[in-house]
Amino acid sequence: MLEEFIVNDFLRFAILLIGGFIVIRAFIFFLEKGIVRLTSRTKTDLDDLIIEKTSKPLTFLVLVVVLRVAIEELTFGQKIDDIVNRILVSLIFIAIFIMAYAIFFLIMTRAWGMVSKKKSAKKNEGLFHLTTGTLKVIFVVAIFLIVLNYWGVQIGPLLAGIGIGGVAIAFALQSSLGNVFGGISIILDNSVRVGDLVTLPDGVTGKILKIGLRSTKLKTFDNEIIVVPNGKLAESNIHNIAQPEPKSRVVIPFGVAYGSDINKVKKIVLSEIKKVKHFVDAPSPSVKFLEMGDSSLNFKAFFFVESFENRFDAIDEANTRIYDALNKAKIEIPFPQMDIHLKKK
Repeated sequence: MLEEFIVNDFLRFAILLIGGFIVIRAFIFFLEKGIVRLTSRTKTDLDDLIIEKTSKPLTFLVLVVVLRVAIEELTFGQKIDDIVNRILVSLIFIAIFIMAYAIFFLIMTRAWGMVSKKKSAKKNEGLFHLTTGTLKVIFVVAIFLIVLNYWGVQIGPLLAGIGIGGVAIAFALQSSLGNVFGGISIILDNSVRVGDLVTLPDGVTGKILKIGLRSTKLKTFDNEIIVVPNGKLAESNIHNIAQPEPKSRVVIPFGVAYGSDINKVKKIVLSEIKKVKHFVDAPSPSVKFLEMGDSSLNFKAFFFVESFENRFDAIDEANTRIYDALNKAKIEIPFPQMDIHLKKK
């Protein structure tokens, strides 16, 4: 019908493309507004997030569908028309896949969060990333095979060829595959988790930021990112400060002058470390007289704080409290010194 008024094919194509997109996008816009108004009354924000995440893929899908309809006005020849049609339909498949994955990922993230809130369940970010990463690969492979099948490619021989070539690829990518399996073993073994503070064999200490399939990222106290291949990490002796529980021990060495009342020193210091923020009383704190040094009587105070994250603040506060308390009690804190005696001949 449109060709009766507009003779030029390209002009009809442009009008259908632009006009169709504007009309359908306007319809979707008002539809989204109505849905948002309805979802705002619900207690959960999951429906709002789904609308937000699917808005762009839906716009892309609308554009491709309108383009598919509008391009019917153009004639390039049977072969080119067929190729263009297959490309557009393939893009429609991909757009639908992106929307489906976005919705699936949001629902899975929300379900994971609900499970992690239970007292009996420990949140394992590494396992979550492994699961979502694996499912993403499955989704991508699935849509890839669907598109290939639509283009008339025989999937059976292709999979057989991939299986044969996979052996050669496995040898070529032996190191990379070792890292992948290392990452899987780390995540499933739960030996390190996202948020744990670990010390590597080379002395590097940092907090686990992310456990990926190929590598693990650590953030050091100097705000630097260290990337460690999972294969190397899985084979290393790792000192995990956060396990089996985040509670961390603090050790404060100090010395007092010879002649000081040892029991009084212990009582004062024990009283002060109990006042430290994030202090926990189990295991019980203690103050030990360790040695009679060259210049002082040497002690160590031992106590625990709620988390390794509080450790450095606790050391600072404990040292300050001990120093002030000993000074207030007139107990001398000596510094290393040597007495030199000269003999007269």
